[in-house]
Amino acid sequence: MREFDIILFGATSFVGAILTKYMLSQQPLDGDVKWAIAGRSQTKLNQLKLSLGEAAEDLPVIVADTCNPASIDAMCGATRVIVSTVGPYALYGEPVIQSCVALGTDYCDLTGEPQWIHKMLGRYEAAAKKSGARIVNCCGFDSIPSDLGVYFLQQKSNQTLKQHCNSVKMRVKAMKGGASGGTIASMLNAIKEAMQDKNIRKIIASPYALCPTDHGFKARQINLKSAQYDKDVQAWIAPFVMAAINVRVVHRSNALLHKQYGENFLYEEAMITGPKAKGGMSAAALTAGLGGFMLAAILPPTRWLMEKTILPKPGEGPSPQAQRDGYYDLRFIGTTQDGQTIRCKVTGDSDPGYGSTAKMLGQAALCLAQDMDEKPGGFWTPASLFGEKIINRLETHAGLTFNTE
Repeated sequence: MREFDIILFGATSFVGAILTKYMLSQQPLDGDVKWAIAGRSQTKLNQLKLSLGEAAEDLPVIVADTCNPASIDAMCGATRVIVSTVGPYALYGEPVIQSCVALGTDYCDLTGEPQWIHKMLGRYEAAAKKSGARIVNCCGFDSIPSDLGVYFLQQKSNQTLKQHCNSVKMRVKAMKGGASGGTIASMLNAIKEAMQDKNIRKIIASPYALCPTDHGFKARQINLKSAQYDKDVQAWIAPFVMAAINVRVVHRSNALLHKQYGENFLYEEAMITGPKAKGGMSAAALTAGLGGFMLAAILPPTRWLMEKTILPKPGEGPSPQAQRDGYYDLRFIGTTQDGQTIRCKVTGDSDPGYGSTAKMLGQAALCLAQDMDEKPGGFWTPASLFGEKIINRLETHAGLTFNTE
């Protein structure tokens, strides 16, 4: 028996504040779920609480700092589930994972840092299985829509075609949303780590980097690096930056689901830029822009210049109106061994990285707190742990839709 069901750690971060407001709308403080907010600054936590009005008058506030292990242990020991928005996780995430694993506390986050997840798997996965702690990374836009989109498509394929799909493509048909300083900081830190360590470069390059060591997958995955024309969508496509984490999470899900998608499963992601010559030019421009950003981020002088003058700072991000105006429309095309196809789509009704991410992360935490009693400890993915239960939650409470075309 613990004092709380859920604690939101990092509540005063950009996405943490959005998540706190969302949780208050979903779980009033006099309801069945007992929850609290936590962070390192008592003053900022009190300011956040005050900004939420009378409904948050009795919201418990906990001070915890990753530089103070005793405070982290006290926080993790007081709750059944920790939700962490404290990133970059490669810099600040490990103390919370370590404490949750030791204390048998469930955990979810919104990291998109494969090199950090790989490190945490090596250090704590065996201990999590022993303690019963369920650890679920990537519960935001990276990678719930991709991971659950593939899971949903495979379930529909088994129901209607009586077989799984050996290959799946995800195409971003439409998306509108802004980036926050926290996301940019995590991306730049991953690039910095990769340039300093060739082992990290190998991890980031492998589509199976997050799979169990005995996964046995050998299929050569497609890694889109240039503008191409895709006959399946009859349009030009360009690389999708979130594929770097989403592809790895989907393959880990396949491994944890006992290879339900097949031993030689293929998965790749791209952005649709449009048909005809205009779409081709847009795809080329997008590819060049992404390449230019990566090159600038690799070189220390230009990385410093971008951080100081162009990119948003941690704590900054899209306005509330921009979050409400955002959306996304993802299309999934699956092909079976005998050449049959099935198409599905996943949509979200707000800014993907923040408005929608906060809702997805909140529902992941509630799923851990209310729906997962029978699941054992270990490092999971959203699809392998939550499955149909979180799809129902997301459609009912988070503005997502999952449909066959």
